[in-house]
Parts: sequence; C-alpha cells; structure tokens
Amino acid sequence: MEININNRPVQVAEGATILEACRSVGIEVPTLCYLKDVSQNASCGVCVVEVKGAKSLLRSCITQVTEGMEISTNSPRAMQARKVNVELLLANHPQDCLICDRNGNCELQELTHALGISARRFVRTRKELLVKDETSLSLVRDPEKCILCGRCVAVCSQMQGVKAIDFSGRGLKSKISTFLDSGLGLVACSNCGQCALVCPTGAITERSSVREVWAALQDPGKIVLVQTAPAVRVGIGEAMGMPYGSLVTGQMVAGLRRLGFSKVFDTNFAADLTIIEEGNELLHRIRTGGELPMITSCSPGWIKFIEDFYPGLL
Repeated sequence: MEININNRPVQVAEGATILEACRSVGIEVPTLCYLKDVSQNASCGVCVVEVKGAKSLLRSCITQVTEGMEISTNSPRAMQARKVNVELLLANHPQDCLICDRNGNCELQELTHALGISARRFVRTRKELLVKDETSLSLVRDPEKCILCGRCVAVCSQMQGVKAIDFSGRGLKSKISTFLDSGLGLVACSNCGQCALVCPTGAITERSSVREVWAALQDPGKIVLVQTAPAVRVGIGEAMGMPYGSLVTGQMVAGLRRLGFSKVFDTNFAADLTIIEEGNELLHRIRTGGELPMITSCSPGWIKFIEDFYPGLL
C-alpha cells in the first residue's frame, strides 16, 4: 500500500506500523520503550507522530498504517509532545549523569540533548526514594533511574523465560520489582544480563570491579595476577573492530602486562583438561547405560537457570 511520510510517497507492506514504515525508508522516529519483536507497549510516548485527520497524536510503535495515510514525524506539534514526554520522565530521574555508568551511552541522555532540553521544568512526582539493589553478583539495579519502559520485563519473560522481574504497584507507585521486592540476587535470576543490555538508562547495569582492580594495580606491595578464559582472546578482537574469529592472544597478554598485572595466566590448558574429563564421562555413560543426555556448561548463568527451573536434570 502507499502512504505519505513527510510529503514523501512510500510503499509499505500491509499490517506494518508507522514506526516500521518510517524506519524502512530511513526516517528515524525516536523511541525509549520499543524493542523490535519483543516489546511494543507504547509507554514512553516519545514516538508520537501527527497523522492527517486524526484528532490526537498517534504512537507510531503500535499504530498500523492504512492506505493513503499522511504522516508527519517532525511537525511542531509532534516535536513539542515528544519534548514534554521526555521532560516528564526527567522529573523523576536523578541528575547524576557525570557519575552514571551509562554516561555517554544512555538513550534518555541522547534524546534529551536531541530535543534541546537544558533544564528541569516539572517537579518530582515520586514520593519516596527507591533503594539501589546490589544483592546480585552480576547486576546492579537502580530503580531511581528506571523510566518504566518495560524492556527488561519483556526480555526476561518473553525471551529468557525467567520472569525474575515484573511491574508492580499502580499510578505513582508503579515500579519494576522482583518477587516480594527481594533483591535480584535472592530470586530466580540467571544473571544473563539481557535486561542490562536493553535498558535505555542506567537502571540496570553490569556490576563493575574496575575500581577494585585499579586499586590493586596501584598498590606497590601487591602481586596482581590475571587469568583469562579461552573465549576472551576472540571476544576482545571483535570488540576492537577486528574480523570475527581473530585471535589476539599476544596483544591481550601484552596489554594486560602494560596495565600493570604481574602475571598473566591462561585457562586454555585447564579447559582442554575439562573437555577430556567430560568426554571420558560421556563415553563411560554410553558404555554402562548411564543417564543421558549429558549436558555440561561453564556458564554460571546457565547453571543457575538449571538449578532454579530444572533441578531434576542435575
């Protein structure tokens, strides 16, 4: 079908949303809660567009296109509504960007700059300060920075099947919480980190030990050792823009030594021993009619998932 976006005729598939139609032709519409194929709950109100003949602005992430629809993504009315919606989110958001782990990599921060917001106009509506959750060994939750976009809930329940977090409360008391408001480290969370990956702010971040490592490296009286997993030599290369599969063992060791580590140990040999032991165990099970299938993993997250949801397989 044919529609018109910003005075430009566009051919789109029937059933597509306005957001999908815009992005298919390179027209960017900002979003905070949208997550392709996973979450389209239209909670942030940032993706609003103006459609000719509609009484109000429409949220592009959930509104399907119709034949002949005329859409304006950057009309003054739509831009002003986006700005107000982001300002309302900022009313309950901490102003600590300079010390936030997501500073420079925060979708809310980027959108604030893009919309030209330089001051807080609205007063805080949340009555109480929400406590930071540091019970998990892998993740840190800071509910004060949560904008209730629902992305973390969507990936946790729909993609991972864990359902460790969900919405709770109503109105001004709405928040993302765990079972009985327990810490994330005290519930059936597999520490997969997908929630931190999709969070648009610093509400859920990976736990960092960088400060402790730097402190140890700067202590002249300490011998500091580092031990790397086999996959790191490949992952670091890819993160630095090298072709997939590039081995950077030498560069990795040299880099760690230049950072100040006294010794660099490789887990590769121990991993080979583990493979031999697991192979022997599998052969033994096959020969003696032992329990099959045999599943093994070095991932603490995978192991915790099995412990919490399928303990009978252990």
